Amino acid sequence: MITVDTPVAAVLGDHKGKRAKIEDKLGIRTVGDLLRHFPRRYVETKELTKVDELEPGEVVTVVGEVVSSDVRTYTDRRTGRTAYRLDVVLTTDGPRLRMSFFAKGRGVAEWNARRLAVGRRGLFVGSASVFRGDWQLTNPTMVLFGAGPEGSGPEGSDAEAELDAMGALYPIYPLTSGVESWDLQRAITFARSVLDDVPEVLPADVREEHDLLPARKALDWVHAPDDRRQVGAALKRYRFEEALVTQLVLARRRRALRALGAQARTGGDGGLLAAFDARLPFELTAGQRAVGEEIERDLAEPHPMNRLLQGEVGSGKTLVALRAMLRVVDSGGQAALLAPTEVLAQQHHRSITAMLGDLATGGMLGGPAEATAVELLTGSMTKGQRTEPLLRIASGEAGIVIGTHALLEENVSFFDLGLVVVDEQHRFGVEQRAALTGKAGTPPHVLVMTATPIPRTVAMTVFGDLETSTLTELPAGRAPIQTNVVPVAEHPGWMGRVWERVREEVAAGHQVYVVCPRIAGDELEQGGEDAPDGDPDEPEAAAPKKAQQPQGPPLAAVEEVVADLAEGALAGLRVAPLHGRMAPDEKERTMRTFAAGGIDVLVSTTVIEVGVDVANATTMVLLDADRFGVSQLHQLRGRVGRGGLPGLCLLVSRAEAGTPARQRLEAVAATTDGFELSRVDLEQRREGDVLGASQSGYRSSLQNLRVLRDEKTIVAARSTADALLDRDPELADSPGLAAAVRDMELAAGGFIEKS
Repeated sequence: MITVDTPVAAVLGDHKGKRAKIEDKLGIRTVGDLLRHFPRRYVETKELTKVDELEPGEVVTVVGEVVSSDVRTYTDRRTGRTAYRLDVVLTTDGPRLRMSFFAKGRGVAEWNARRLAVGRRGLFVGSASVFRGDWQLTNPTMVLFGAGPEGSGPEGSDAEAELDAMGALYPIYPLTSGVESWDLQRAITFARSVLDDVPEVLPADVREEHDLLPARKALDWVHAPDDRRQVGAALKRYRFEEALVTQLVLARRRRALRALGAQARTGGDGGLLAAFDARLPFELTAGQRAVGEEIERDLAEPHPMNRLLQGEVGSGKTLVALRAMLRVVDSGGQAALLAPTEVLAQQHHRSITAMLGDLATGGMLGGPAEATAVELLTGSMTKGQRTEPLLRIASGEAGIVIGTHALLEENVSFFDLGLVVVDEQHRFGVEQRAALTGKAGTPPHVLVMTATPIPRTVAMTVFGDLETSTLTELPAGRAPIQTNVVPVAEHPGWMGRVWERVREEVAAGHQVYVVCPRIAGDELEQGGEDAPDGDPDEPEAAAPKKAQQPQGPPLAAVEEVVADLAEGALAGLRVAPLHGRMAPDEKERTMRTFAAGGIDVLVSTTVIEVGVDVANATTMVLLDADRFGVSQLHQLRGRVGRGGLPGLCLLVSRAEAGTPARQRLEAVAATTDGFELSRVDLEQRREGDVLGASQSGYRSSLQNLRVLRDEKTIVAARSTADALLDRDPELADSPGLAAAVRDMELAAGGFIEKS
């Protein structure tokens, strides 16, 4: 009896070791895993193109035979590195077609050459064009027949016979080295024919309400469709199913958290917060007031607040968080702010202490009666330096505690931890947040802040266990930031003007950041996000990756740039470095000097990405800007224009026009709307690990769902999830759905049980 839980070996066999490759490299262990390995695209097989009637730009589908297959090397013009290309000539019933496959390493190119050896036949689909008088096929998709280098396809089979046996749409599956689409298609077809039962996850009333296929029909249509309509209907069902299971997990998290109970923090007499508000030299924005009221209502509830506070760089999130912390202190509790880096923790300590003034002098002679103490705790502090702060934290004397991961250590105990504020949440995983919240006697309220704007469906999916508040207004005094791309590959002479512009800003009494992707020249280049890819259907794992010394111009490094500028283009100016290898006290001293105006040009890594606030800094030069992501670029440029003076951001890059790297930079230069840029960033980086302990990865754990494309599906699924849990909290009437939810919760680390 074959079920979805049967080991995949039962339907695979093991022709020339393919089973091990499918199990190990594709992570397919059971028949259910195999059947959930969906096609990435479909090839139309029944309408072969008459090759003698080709038109440039036409998408063609042909059967052909490889008559020439040669690996060649060339120099990538952008990076200067050696790259590899496989040139293939295909004979058809008309003119010959040339195809080229680009690879980052020799191993991938040679593996492709073995697959496309002379004499290999197959079905090829691509766009026809003419190059130097020869027809070529661009970005081809292929289904190869006969025995390849690993024996794929039935030995000695005839290509046309196989073609006749195919349906109108042939599925192309995600692959790995040594496994071809034919292998998976054959195994999946057999598995579908012997599977006794296809478990139904979705209740009948949900399928009817949303017009979704039953499980068996969806499985058949996704793997062996007769037309595109069937593909669409099958994918609609699977996307909704995944969205519903995800939203059920997140909804159960929210409900489990509410059930834990927490101490309401109503603010007591409100003396500290009232004194702080009375001393503010400006009015809160309407958004800050509205979000503050939302947070106050949450804090007054007898269950934990779990809220995400998002807003543009400079929108005043820290002020909103500080007012929430003061309300908790007024309630007799403590508040902890967790920052991802020492530089940011120190910056928060400086800015919060400055905003509070004498209200931060709790326990000191002459301090106001309502004042509290503000403590800083970082990993670089010595045991002696920590002793007194730890005592004040444990005794409750310190109402506000600011720190890095050092706050998570076992020897840190709080008297009454009432609120945890997590800055830049994407830098921390669920378990790290839990380690801090676990230090409270009763579950504390949690406020998560991020300056990375998040589209609505991302907030509902990636951060779906949090309620969301958004600050959209910028406080008075924030000036516009002009952003320009400096394409030095096309205009190398423009770098001279960049440094002239820096001198002009300094001469006007302002300060400048110069940001580099590396610290020192002895580091290997880590690789960019836009290196030329090969055939999109070829696996990344086709050959082992090897570290390579960059052969083109090296990336800018802080230590080298500081020396070059101080002796050259910026000679006579006060130029200083800042990076992660510096001792903590040296980093702190450098930031204080820069903030005080003692440094004209700060040459830094991305350590200044978040939280660093120097009002007099008006210009940022990002060297090798194409090495940074969209959101990171947006965050970095938010460090300038903070003091009411117009900001300037120069994105220096050797990326050529039309490349993905250049397009990223042009998108950043075109708008300062962080929400628009977040969509661009998300389209490139995907959603991250949606439910797991780490939410900072770039690989999506979503299989069929995409949070931008499937917005309507996600919204509908969230509503359905809440309705299902309202009527059946344990999903007892939907055992298939309950099992799917349990599986996802276990894969996510048993969040509810841990909580």
